[in-house]
Amino acid sequence: MTTAPLYDIEVTDIKGQTRTLANYAGKVLLIVNTASKCGFTPQLEGLQSLYSELGDRGLAVLGFPCNQFMNQDPADNSEISEFCSLNYGVSFPMFAKLQVNGPETHPLFRLLKEEAPGMMGSKKVKWNFTKFLVNRDGQVVRRYPPTAKPETIRDDIVELL
Repeated sequence: MTTAPLYDIEVTDIKGQTRTLANYAGKVLLIVNTASKCGFTPQLEGLQSLYSELGDRGLAVLGFPCNQFMNQDPADNSEISEFCSLNYGVSFPMFAKLQVNGPETHPLFRLLKEEAPGMMGSKKVKWNFTKFLVNRDGQVVRRYPPTAKPETIRDDIVELL
């Protein structure tokens, strides 16, 4: 059996350790580009709630800070990690800041955008807190806009668990 291309992608966690997403094979993934100074930042609380409630059933929430939208995450990785933990109790995996659009788009977001285009086929991530839902086989099944609160996508996640 071959693995999904998603699992071969290298990512760097917020502490600087490089690994592949193969660590999450067999889990349902909710991948989110986050920002600490965004109007949607309180969604971190909802993402943490989903992770706390459904993590034991196989959900992994993966947060990827991004500073491409109006400079809303200018801090370094250490400060971002501390902010998320202290202000929102984030215990789900957070990763190093990356780019989701443009020539420096991280391979993960290149794949996510290709497999789950946005409105009218757009390949761009429009803003912070765009969410991608991935099934246990590593297939991207849905993209959610930044306005979709985590609790509103709970049923879609449970269906995949």
